[in-house]
Amino acid sequence: MLLAIDVGNTETKLGCFTDGADRLAHYWRVTTESRRTADEYGVFFTQLFSTADVRAQEIDAVVIASVVPRLDRTLQAVCEKFFSVTPRFLEPQNQTLMPILTDRPAEVGADLVAAAIGGAERYGTPLIVVSYGTATVFIAISAAREYLGVAIAPGINISIDALVGRTAKLPQIALDAPEHTIGRNTIEALQSGFTYGFVGQTEAVVARMQAEMGVRARVVATGGLADVVARHSRAIDDVDPYLSLVGLQLFHRSLDART
Repeated sequence: MLLAIDVGNTETKLGCFTDGADRLAHYWRVTTESRRTADEYGVFFTQLFSTADVRAQEIDAVVIASVVPRLDRTLQAVCEKFFSVTPRFLEPQNQTLMPILTDRPAEVGADLVAAAIGGAERYGTPLIVVSYGTATVFIAISAAREYLGVAIAPGINISIDALVGRTAKLPQIALDAPEHTIGRNTIEALQSGFTYGFVGQTEAVVARMQAEMGVRARVVATGGLADVVARHSRAIDDVDPYLSLVGLQLFHRSLDART
């Protein structure tokens, strides 16, 4: 069984692939905690797996995309101690599935490359992947399956926390679209501004990217709040929370093919 781990700044996604490491059988999203020790993570993972009747002994391969470097050695120690496996790390410069055409490929986030690879495999190209995470990232992929570049904006939760944290009288809110765009109370006003503001941001950036790409590229959204924006945006064609894990699975398969 292949364990794929996508370590983001805020959340970590884990997925177990079975049937020759091709089928995503189990999926979890947990908070990224960089202060945990290897033993703490090992116990946490094994307890998490037990909710799906997955035993540590069943994990025979691990592949990781991480944007939190201080966790890399911890996760390697976890894999070696609890799963008896040395993990493989996806880095933009060590994968051959998608050319990276940015000025500095080594600086591209491994999670974004994984999502781009997974998106291209599942939905074809040209493609725009919109990842709603700590940051909102728009990834442009050419018809030739090339990683062209990205646009990066503050993430939805960061934006909400920044406004509420700096304004004494504004309450914390659940991100959801109100019945009216013109809010009649503080909660409605905040929900309208945030929801339709992020919808407008998505539609504007996507339209400009498609114009530069010279094609009406398909758009797929991923990340924890993708559904919220997609429900109200005509720019998003599909929502898929598993893109980065699928990309990691494909990266792992490509390494096996090389050996």
